[in-house]
Amino acid sequence: MKLATHSLGLRGKLRVPGDKSISHRSIMFGSLARGKTTVRDILRGEDVLSTIQVFRDLGVDIIDDGQVITIQGVGFDGLKKPKNKLDMGNSGTSIRLISGVLAGQDFEVEMFGDDSLSKRPMDRVTIPLSQMGVEVSGLTERHLPPLKLRGTKQLKPIDYQLPVASAQVKSALIFAALQAQGQSVITEKEKTRNHTEDMIVQFGGQIDVNGKEIRISGGQELRGQEVVVPGDISSAAFWLVAGLVVPGSKIVLENVGINETRTGILDVIQAMGGKLTISQVDEVAKSATLTVETSELHGTEIGGEIIPRLIDELPIIALLATQAKGKTIIRDAEELKVKETDRIQVVADALNSMGANIEPTADGMIITGKTPLHGATIHTFGDHRIGMMTAIAALLVEDGEVELERAEAINTSYPSFFSDLEELQHG
Repeated sequence: MKLATHSLGLRGKLRVPGDKSISHRSIMFGSLARGKTTVRDILRGEDVLSTIQVFRDLGVDIIDDGQVITIQGVGFDGLKKPKNKLDMGNSGTSIRLISGVLAGQDFEVEMFGDDSLSKRPMDRVTIPLSQMGVEVSGLTERHLPPLKLRGTKQLKPIDYQLPVASAQVKSALIFAALQAQGQSVITEKEKTRNHTEDMIVQFGGQIDVNGKEIRISGGQELRGQEVVVPGDISSAAFWLVAGLVVPGSKIVLENVGINETRTGILDVIQAMGGKLTISQVDEVAKSATLTVETSELHGTEIGGEIIPRLIDELPIIALLATQAKGKTIIRDAEELKVKETDRIQVVADALNSMGANIEPTADGMIITGKTPLHGATIHTFGDHRIGMMTAIAALLVEDGEVELERAEAINTSYPSFFSDLEELQHG
């Protein structure tokens, strides 16, 4: 796919698609609660559609009329053994969290995904679930998909310290703990996004969070709710960066989720001198309007406890850093190696081929800016965030063309990305 280059400015207002993390969890909690749940403004990307189909395969009635998704929840005891293998597509969130859901079920399932998902290690979830009494097997000692899993109604509680900062692993163990016989204690390495904890409370459950320690008792019953999904800050991130680096730009993003565990990119933008305004804050929905405009940027250091708060935004933050004066150092981000791709290497290769100066390291990157970018052919390797990062980078290119291979990967999280880009170009 040939990308638009040399933008003369992006201007206008957008509402980005619903938050992917909250969209996934709204389907899961709605299915596991008793009674009816309605979900509005959900992200209808391929990953979330995979989650919807899996719960339908598990016997849950889910109706989507194009505006509202209605779920007739069956409770933890109402899931049925699927007639087929469960297809997780490209979604690491689906396979990891649903492993925790299935931990308390007394039937065997097989879960599989696409080529990219089949390379992502599941041992970080399967090791603690095995300690709770789940029988699980995958390929190699890292338990690559396909995964065979057999849960148990006699699920044991767990006291577990997470070796990695991962909201997916934490959430999988929380779903398992909700079905265990007794109280589980989960201790995080660093605080990660807390949508699962928030949603347990929203659906009438109980969870005790004290710093990095989470306590949760099994045997709880959840009740159906009305859920409105805020815009995804991970999707908004591409427009935030575009508005800062494309000359002559001013972009207003409405109803963006600003959950405190997800706003690391806003801190980075402010640290780099970006012009960012946060307005119309809704404290209950944890959403706001974000406005950015073209800025003079300078390098910064990104590491430590902020990393889990911006892990999915690091590819586009790398592009931001190529347009900032001086060095930007990203460290403590080894988690990037086990995303849809090895994002450290793939991001560095892609942007360097366009003229950037990025040195990949074992746990991050050293980026020296400011660098002009030129045309190149970039492959997404099936990674949606690489595709969108490249599309924004292309807007800065004045010399040559940018060809994006496997651009369809963007549909994973943002099916309307290119139409939104066109709208801003004509704004």
